[in-house]
Amino acid sequence: MIQTVQRNLLTRILAITGTILVWTPIIFTIVTAIIGTISAHRLRFDYLMPAELFPLALVGSLLLLWSALRAHSKRKLIGWGLFTAIFFLISGQVIAITSGLASGAVEPTGWPWALALTCIGLYSLSVIFISVTGLLLVRKLFSGH
Repeated sequence: MIQTVQRNLLTRILAITGTILVWTPIIFTIVTAIIGTISAHRLRFDYLMPAELFPLALVGSLLLLWSALRAHSKRKLIGWGLFTAIFFLISGQVIAITSGLASGAVEPTGWPWALALTCIGLYSLSVIFISVTGLLLVRKLFSGH
């Protein structure tokens, strides 16, 4: 009985911590966009911030995956979300480097720019997907179902 309670407690702590860490890049991006926009009186939005804060999203995703494996719930969703996030982040970086966007050798225009931005956008959507799945996992762990 005590082991079950400790197991459930650890699973819940992993899920909550992981969810907070995965949401952090998204929340920081939104908060800094709001503050920057208000102070500059024009739209300010750092669309690269979720990618720059990838280590937080990665650690959070791994904690969520660990919790999901322990709970036998949402494993595939979190696993696929993590896979797609890593895939799109690496793809965007490879496109930026090979096209010359990363070094500044090429102006940020045209199809390489659009493709790199699309990859970063899809990465961010993957992180949001993992974040929402984390919330669903936490809800399930606390509902007892």
